[in-house]
Amino acid sequence: MDYKTSDVLPGAGGADRYGPSAAPGPSPQDQLPATATAAVKIVIVGGFGVGKTTMVRAVSEIRPLTTEETMTQAGEGVDHVTGVERKTETTVAMDFGRISLNDRLVLYLFGTPGQERFWFLWHGLFEGALGAVVLVDTRRLEVSFDIIGRLEERGMPFVVAVNAFPDAQVHDLDELREALDLPDWVPLVDCDARSRASSRDVLLELTRYLHAMTLARSEAR
Repeated sequence: MDYKTSDVLPGAGGADRYGPSAAPGPSPQDQLPATATAAVKIVIVGGFGVGKTTMVRAVSEIRPLTTEETMTQAGEGVDHVTGVERKTETTVAMDFGRISLNDRLVLYLFGTPGQERFWFLWHGLFEGALGAVVLVDTRRLEVSFDIIGRLEERGMPFVVAVNAFPDAQVHDLDELREALDLPDWVPLVDCDARSRASSRDVLLELTRYLHAMTLARSEAR
């Protein structure tokens, strides 16, 4: 999806054969900034219906790629939809977006499917990732336990973002940290996945955390 230049589709005949609109290339807003010098892969994880696709859509500066499909009866009794019964679509592969945090640093965002039956896709999505955002719905904290445990097993640095839902009870972050059994050093923040600014703040928190971990490792050598 990211190109600094737009090339004609290769092949015999070139543009004359395929026509000028056969390979239109990216729109200006989708092109990678010319000043970008570093790119970091970030994975956004969480249970079913916690707002992963919403966050990618809200924060991405390019047209996001989503793989949402209509939920069918085949998922009944398999997917845990308690608390999100009105949800009609679900991610079946991944979401993808991009955001430039400054002129040089670009984050590539990969949102994972929430249903446990699609977790086999995680291995490929986490390949090359430096960190993760765990989105949490306080109405259904239990769906986050296994996800956080999997990240800890992988040794993947992560921050936890508590997504704001209109009908969710507001909890103190210290109480949520205890309920999630999070170590003191793991960042825990409030967010609104519908808001570009709030989602960007979560990603900034993660990059600061990753930077602090890198400095700590360097000083320990």
